[in-house]
Amino acid sequence: MSRSHRTARIAPLDGLRGLAVLAVLLFHAGHLGGGFLGVDLFFVLSGFLITGLLLGETARHGRIALAAFWGRRARRLLPALGVVGVATLLLTWAFGSPSVLLFALDDAPWVAAQAVNWHFVAEQIGYWNASGTRVFAHLWSIAVEWQFYLVWPPAVALVGRGRGGHGRVAVLAGAGALVSLALMVVHGGAVDTTRAYEGTDTRAFALLLGALVATVPVRRLLARVPGRASDGLCAALALVIGAAWVLTDGQNAPGLFRGGLFAHSAACALLIGLLAQDPDGRAGRLAGSPVPRRLGELSYSLYLWHWPVYLLLPQTVSGVGGWGRTAVAIGVSLLAAWATKVLVEDPVRFRVRWAAGRRGLLALAAALAVAAGVWAAVPQPHPGAGTVDVGRLTAP
Repeated sequence: MSRSHRTARIAPLDGLRGLAVLAVLLFHAGHLGGGFLGVDLFFVLSGFLITGLLLGETARHGRIALAAFWGRRARRLLPALGVVGVATLLLTWAFGSPSVLLFALDDAPWVAAQAVNWHFVAEQIGYWNASGTRVFAHLWSIAVEWQFYLVWPPAVALVGRGRGGHGRVAVLAGAGALVSLALMVVHGGAVDTTRAYEGTDTRAFALLLGALVATVPVRRLLARVPGRASDGLCAALALVIGAAWVLTDGQNAPGLFRGGLFAHSAACALLIGLLAQDPDGRAGRLAGSPVPRRLGELSYSLYLWHWPVYLLLPQTVSGVGGWGRTAVAIGVSLLAAWATKVLVEDPVRFRVRWAAGRRGLLALAAALAVAAGVWAAVPQPHPGAGTVDVGRLTAP
């Protein structure tokens, strides 16, 4: 496969990633009630792409090198997360209230352990109405993805080998998605929906639906859809997904935890599968157009940065609030995301000299030492210092 063809296949999915992060940014600014559903699109994309890589490796080599896979995931996710985490602590110390800093210091070790979602669940934080005081509230979704990356690859390695491996993976993914849906229904009736919304088990269906669409049996079915019909179906799915983002009103949306999130993820999975089958069609070219694609290329660092920026930025900037403040916040987040991608993500991912071999290990050790040192050095506010403004922005 030529390089240009590979790029064409990736472009529409990068575009979807860009649209997903834009939805989340608008939601957090208070302009798009259902924009938090963009996180589910991220999940489905991750499940699809990771499972495709795992099955491809199984087909080529008859096995999955799990240590190498986890190493690639760590290089992709952890450096930017570490840099943003340390910077966020320092910025919160400088500009945040004592209560926000206290929460940040409490949450930071759980962020480092990729388990902050379960920390929020165990502490009964009250996700939908108290996350405006926590600069790391949005990182629950990164923890869910990382936990999925620990569990799913060994499962694919076990059942995906040999003849019929794709079929077995498809059955496992489909069955797992239904179990996850059942768990969300069970936990979704609680007054505090944090357990249903942030639990790895209750959110796994989005990742698993993406995984299902990456298997050969489903891809063969989608390949039978003619190009013109595929474009029409993509347009219909995009309208349904867009309508959900506009019309959904947070946790108060009827049926959100009783199948609504599952239906949205299923629509996203079908859209992704169709675009992957025909990336050069009209729908693929539209989804992969320059603006959403470039935004998608920045999406990871942009997601990491935007919430601390939103939370720490004054409610009015030079006397401007509302959409003006949103524009400033997004601009600052984009600039920080671009710098993080250029200076941290790409060098580590593509192993420039300082990020490879012995130099890379030394850089990692130094980064870990700096992160631990910053966390230990930031003064602990006195409990109860400052005031807690739970009426500020609502996190995803």
